[in-house]
Amino acid sequence: MPQVRRDAGSGYPRREPPLPPSMSPRRGAGVPPQQSQGYDAYENGYDSGYNTGQVYGGGRGHGGYGDDGYDGDGYGGRPRPRWGRRIKWTLLTLVVVLLVASVGTYIWANGKLRREVDLSKVIDRPATGSGTNYLIVGTDSREGMTDDMKQKLHTGGPTDGGRTDSMLILHDGSNGPTLISLPRDSNVEIPSYVGSTSGKRFPDTGKHTKLNATYAMDGPTLLVRTIESNTHLHIDHYVEIGFAGFANLVDALGGVEMDIPQAFKDKDSGADFKAGTQTLDGAQALAFVRTRHAFATQDLQRTKNQQKFLATIAKQAATPGTVLNPFKLYPVLGAGLDTLKVDKDMSLWDLGQMFFAMKGVTSGDGKSMNMPVSGSVGGNLVWDQAKLKQLVQQLNSDEPVTVASNN
Repeated sequence: MPQVRRDAGSGYPRREPPLPPSMSPRRGAGVPPQQSQGYDAYENGYDSGYNTGQVYGGGRGHGGYGDDGYDGDGYGGRPRPRWGRRIKWTLLTLVVVLLVASVGTYIWANGKLRREVDLSKVIDRPATGSGTNYLIVGTDSREGMTDDMKQKLHTGGPTDGGRTDSMLILHDGSNGPTLISLPRDSNVEIPSYVGSTSGKRFPDTGKHTKLNATYAMDGPTLLVRTIESNTHLHIDHYVEIGFAGFANLVDALGGVEMDIPQAFKDKDSGADFKAGTQTLDGAQALAFVRTRHAFATQDLQRTKNQQKFLATIAKQAATPGTVLNPFKLYPVLGAGLDTLKVDKDMSLWDLGQMFFAMKGVTSGDGKSMNMPVSGSVGGNLVWDQAKLKQLVQQLNSDEPVTVASNN
């Protein structure tokens, strides 16, 4: 009995037989031609698709996925590198790392800052002016120093409460920074004040003394009170550093390069310098800013050296080699913050602003000067009151400083 194909006639749906597993087409791969089955599929109305070379699941090109990121013929091609995506993720990772590092550094540094000076205890303060006024004080405090360090730094024995070896007012305003040195032998009147620990009010008795003596009497708050009373200039922030912190900061920087115009020696400070450009370590730097007996004008020349050195150290500390190198930045920050004392309202941002204002003095964007003096009384330097009044007026109004020191 002859076999009748059910799909040969009209009205019967054509069903194609399933492919064997060995011949199942893969995506992007061509199906090999099939063996003849003994009859012509086209002549018999049967089209299986097996012997036509038809590609199942084929895409564009020669069986590849050129538009889908693959390279090569057939399956098994390797994906092309997506450099745009790699660069994007690399940059994003770098930004996240820098952000985390910055936040961590801020928290660490903020925790080390010693906010120990309460300026709210200062009474009868002058009105605030434009810009920001920092009082920068260097003391002969031996805090944290071993006997070996005292001998190396030529600091001598302990002192009662410490004394101020340097006092500078840094004004940071829209017309550039102005750095003013206050000679420690300045003749000042001690105003009425409230004791920093006792809370007792002391009246103004008209007594005059050296400016640095007020720090020994009642610490930073009386020093600020005395400066404000004698200048009528409002002090916004207070910054103090001792001997050890100063020397350690210089050593952490790897030394500070200074141009010393003339050779000098001073057995009291341990200074012994030749003329010319040289790199000072911590002990030498401390000797440089403390020396006064080697100069004819003593305290006035010392204040000029202090200005020059502080501006130079700020400039060198702000170099990319320090700021962008964590192995140098963290020791420098640690050395400075360990012994730095500031007022309770001082933020790290304020400290950074002060630092870059100091740097601006060296770069030529600002001005440095000594407080103008008109003479002396009892060995103490008397401030030139006419020039002082004009100077304070210009600072309070944030005007360019035209007053010149006459020393």
